[in-house]
Amino acid sequence: MKRTFSLSVLLVPSGLGLVAATYGLVRLASGLYLPDVQADLGLGVATAGLVSSGASVVYCLGALAGLLLAARHARALVVGAAATAGGGAVGMALAPDVPTFALLAVLASAGAGLTSPAMVALLQQDPSTRERPAAQAAVNSGTGPGLVAAGALALLLLPDWRAAWAWSGLFTVLVAGVVLASARSRAGSTGGSARGVLPATWWVAHARVVAAALLLGAGSAAVWSYGRAMLVDAGTGRTASVVAWIAVGVGGTLVAATSRRMERIGPQASWTLTAGVVALATATLALQPAVTPVALAACAAFGWGFVAASGALIVWTIEIDEARGASGTALLFVVLVLGQAVGSSVIGALVPAAGYAAAFLAAAGVSAVGGLVAVHVRRSPRGQRSRTAATAR
Repeated sequence: MKRTFSLSVLLVPSGLGLVAATYGLVRLASGLYLPDVQADLGLGVATAGLVSSGASVVYCLGALAGLLLAARHARALVVGAAATAGGGAVGMALAPDVPTFALLAVLASAGAGLTSPAMVALLQQDPSTRERPAAQAAVNSGTGPGLVAAGALALLLLPDWRAAWAWSGLFTVLVAGVVLASARSRAGSTGGSARGVLPATWWVAHARVVAAALLLGAGSAAVWSYGRAMLVDAGTGRTASVVAWIAVGVGGTLVAATSRRMERIGPQASWTLTAGVVALATATLALQPAVTPVALAACAAFGWGFVAASGALIVWTIEIDEARGASGTALLFVVLVLGQAVGSSVIGALVPAAGYAAAFLAAAGVSAVGGLVAVHVRRSPRGQRSRTAATAR
């Protein structure tokens, strides 16, 4: 019997590619190319912080728009992601000055915000992937490989950052086209809907989770926005500083190997552990940026900690309110990125005044506090009985 090839088999790998492109090659690559953009266009540290913050805000707006539109307009969101991330990256490659570059960098970040809800909807609406949770996990894992690809591209092309942005933009548009060609969803399908405003009870139950996500987002902004710039400032060579960025991606990719063990200890313990790793890695970079093996290990640990913490957020919100797990996850990711927006601006203002080391140590402290928010001290039965007896007397 002759088998016919269906483009639908490309939906998962092309979806992973779109996540890798919009997140790893475009949104998060700004910190990778920052030193070279600074040298060419004269982009200041404080201005770079404002650009990173603006990009984070636009990402959040894109994600919120995706929540409202994904159920009925998932294909349109993919087109929007290609236009903003792909077109923005190509525009950055052609930017003649700082204002033009900054505007396009902010716009490009919307692509990642549009991509996540669009791919959730497309995978849930397609008959070949609707009942396969592993398909969602595979697509969502694209950030790590995207960071590795961005680093590899940088090794080949830097200091020609314009060529790197151009290739990233073209790849984003190409892979978005493959997603559109392979998806078999129908407009108006109810699969993947995440509409609706979360009630006040959700926010009350998630108070600690929201605070934890906001703090880790703010603390992690140091490495995401200024990691390579800090290494270059400390005297690390161009190749070593790019390899450090690749190490972040490798660490994020390794999360899959530890996911089952993290699942066993529960979301709150996982969050405290992973946020602690982010804090420790950030502090290590602040204290030993010129020791290349230490810096590489710290970058890999940071990548693992941040991506694993993102996974812990998903499990944590589902544990609290399973019925609203999808909406809760999306909103917590928005909070995480809003924290990055605040953190980028504050760190960008702090670096010129106090230096990279002090700024990174402050960021590490914020991440550590974010991890401790998850710690819940339970009253022991013995202590409770003692208090009860004392009250009775």
